[in-house]
Amino acid sequence: MHTIGFVVFPNFSLMGFAAITAFELANGVLEEPAYEVTVLSEKGGLVLSSAGIRVQTQPFGDTTFDTIMFGSGVDIDIGSAALTAFVKRSLETSRRIAAPCTGAFVLAEAGALDGRRATTHWRFANDLQRRFPKIAVEEDQIFIVDGPIWTSAGMTATIDMALAMIEKDHGQDVSRAVARKLVIYHRRAGGQSQFSTLLDLDPKSDRIQKAIDYANANLRRALTVEELADVAGLSPRQFSRAFSAETGQSPAKAVEHLRVEAARLMLEKGRLSLDVIADEVGFSDRERMRRAFLRTIGQPPQAVRRLSRETRGALGRVEPELVS
Repeated sequence: MHTIGFVVFPNFSLMGFAAITAFELANGVLEEPAYEVTVLSEKGGLVLSSAGIRVQTQPFGDTTFDTIMFGSGVDIDIGSAALTAFVKRSLETSRRIAAPCTGAFVLAEAGALDGRRATTHWRFANDLQRRFPKIAVEEDQIFIVDGPIWTSAGMTATIDMALAMIEKDHGQDVSRAVARKLVIYHRRAGGQSQFSTLLDLDPKSDRIQKAIDYANANLRRALTVEELADVAGLSPRQFSRAFSAETGQSPAKAVEHLRVEAARLMLEKGRLSLDVIADEVGFSDRERMRRAFLRTIGQPPQAVRRLSRETRGALGRVEPELVS
């Protein structure tokens, strides 16, 4: 049995309990008590969440756990001397330590992330890097596994990390079965972006939304302004003005971002060559794709693929790839 200590503190976010639900469902899929979760806090007793709901907890004590997972909160100043001491002890006694969202600050205060790659909610990534310069903070990641340390972005990324742990412990089939019970798509890859181009564009009118949806479904086409304007039922000049006013981007820049996002997802799956991916998403050649990646996310496609391979390797599953 995998014993999990889930650590909370005053004003913690209840969203972290989604991970506990994933472990509970894994027990059902496996038809055995594969995971046992104990909710912990510094002093034990009732702890008030940010939603105003109190949760019963056990004090830290001397019990050891296979996995220690720290909750997250609405504040980044959540450490204490006792919490820091517990982190340091857990590094010696537990197989893995996990910290979604602002929980990364708890690990950072204890020095557990020094010299390691880590992520957190995009809103707090700059603060984490500024306060703890020894950490290699990668804000544009869903979750990162660096040795025994697991960190993830905020909110629903906690579920992705929990599913990855279940996959590591019991295999991909069990993880997928749990994802189905959670009524979500199977977990996002660890290297996947926290950001969504479609959400960022957020147009105000149905006409511009229709053009964006068309572009996203036809990335392999040239997608000229004239073609998109025709879909929106506007003249090219009217379309360009309306598009920029509603999204804050030109049509060309938005299409490039959609192509980068689609290419990134294909890179993370690791099965197709760079040339094939470039052609599939409309870049026509890998050099144009490379320049677009550098403009959009600041790193080339090869770096994205490498990070994805490292994550899959940490999970014990590296799939064959075409590297050309």
